[in-house]
Amino acid sequence: MFGEYLLVALISIIASTDRVAFAQFMISRPVVVAPLSAAVFGEPMVGLQVGLLLELLWLGRLPVGAVIPPDDTQIALGATVTALTLDRLCGFQGMPIVLLAVLTAIPLGKCGQIFERMARAANDRLNLQVQSQITVGDLRTVERLHMRGGLHFMLAGLATALVIVVASSTLLWLIAPLLLGMVRETGFALQYSLVLIGAAALLGTTNVNRGTTLFGASFAGTLLAMWLR
Repeated sequence: MFGEYLLVALISIIASTDRVAFAQFMISRPVVVAPLSAAVFGEPMVGLQVGLLLELLWLGRLPVGAVIPPDDTQIALGATVTALTLDRLCGFQGMPIVLLAVLTAIPLGKCGQIFERMARAANDRLNLQVQSQITVGDLRTVERLHMRGGLHFMLAGLATALVIVVASSTLLWLIAPLLLGMVRETGFALQYSLVLIGAAALLGTTNVNRGTTLFGASFAGTLLAMWLR
């Protein structure tokens, strides 16, 4: 399993740079990064379930300009790895443990805001160094400082993923046996609630006709909920 966790750490680093610092090929979206991470463990469907539950929640909250929302990329990756870790260590399987992993990872995603603020503050200090090196014409140092700025975002994303996986795995290892029965009984309603919350969050950020958006979100949410069931 150690090699699998190293691969997931590499995915976390790549996705964190894709999120804000470089290229933005949308690898960082929950619906992409979660199945990709789960595929490392040979369980891509678990990642797809996590990604579908989380994608709608953050479609309207992008890390643009000075806005720093909770790190949806590492929330998706962390919830996926947590669910699969508990499956392997404790034998917890199915949608109930996926739901618990998602619900535990979401509040822990706030630490991503803290780490990203630290990364941006460090890059602000680098910017002052870059300006002084440009003045003297030292472009090699400017290149190195630019790469160091990307490294700060990589470390922020990796630290967020590590906190989410360790904290949520430890917490659920202790309390999941007490909650799994309850989640199984309310599983479909809980899934549907997450989809509806995501649709409502997306609806609040759109400027298109409200009725059309509500119809489309409800239709898509119903299909997703039926499929996840």
